[in-house]
Amino acid sequence: MAKAEKKGRTKREVDAILRWLSGYSQPKLRAQLKNAVDVETFFAQAPAMNPSRELVTGVVCGVRVEEVEEPLMREIRRLDKLIDELARGKAMETILRA
Repeated sequence: MAKAEKKGRTKREVDAILRWLSGYSQPKLRAQLKNAVDVETFFAQAPAMNPSRELVTGVVCGVRVEEVEEPLMREIRRLDKLIDELARGKAMETILRA
């Protein structure tokens, strides 16, 4: 997430992406981050994965997000794609597939 912050985007925007993707409220997201849960736990405990996350497609690190077979890795790649879009300066409405 530091990637986005280095490009002048805010922690607030990164948190908005995490909440949109996972369904965590801000207090519960903060608790997960404070407890430094691993990525697998973060996604496994997510209250309500956003069904619109299926719209997140494209290439991250040379791999097409929608073609990743392993479910956890596909969620990680989706998150990475969203953060890349944020770092590139896309509008939040576009990033969140609104």
